[in-house]
Amino acid sequence: MMDTLSREIPIVPQKSALLFVDVQNYNARPDGGEYKDQGLTPEKAEAQHEYFFKQLKTLVVPNMQRLQKACRQKGIEVIYTVIESLTNDGRDRSLDYKITGFNVPKGSWDAQVLNEIKPIEDEIVFPKTSSSVFISTNIHYILGNLGVDFLIISGLITDQCISSAVRDACDLGYLVTLITDACATYSQERHETSLSHIKGYCRERTTDEFLQELEQL
Repeated sequence: MMDTLSREIPIVPQKSALLFVDVQNYNARPDGGEYKDQGLTPEKAEAQHEYFFKQLKTLVVPNMQRLQKACRQKGIEVIYTVIESLTNDGRDRSLDYKITGFNVPKGSWDAQVLNEIKPIEDEIVFPKTSSSVFISTNIHYILGNLGVDFLIISGLITDQCISSAVRDACDLGYLVTLITDACATYSQERHETSLSHIKGYCRERTTDEFLQELEQL
């Protein structure tokens, strides 16, 4: 791929993709299906997960919007993955998702990317039924067709699907940049612990740091 063996290499825009993981109505809104399935009203969901929804509103989603805009301007592929079954009853789901109770029916409102970072034109959205997007979709094949070597990752949840995506992408040969303040989980402790655990698999950059790097390319 390159002469220097290091994770600390700036991206090459024409060989890069920005991946938003599971930023969708199902789990990124208090009226989403994940919380309805728990018997929570939007008000109770927001109260129970106050930290999470505050982070999304005040920091994480605004940073996602900045990343999306900058990457589009640089001609970097912007792609998305969402939790979404291929069937209405979810019979195609992984065993883990069946045990957990996750079922986002095909084509449902819950499966839609959050409106604040809505895909445009022909940006690619991968429906998945596993923690790692690399397990239950053909994303690796598509990224290869697109000539992607550098993967920029943002999304939900830091210590679950984000961690899985980072580790698998690393093992599959991508140079991964994780945007630390464009991800979220349900507590600051969980977020920071996850970042510490996966730092050996990727570069970690704040949104400001990454956008500054992008501007200098």
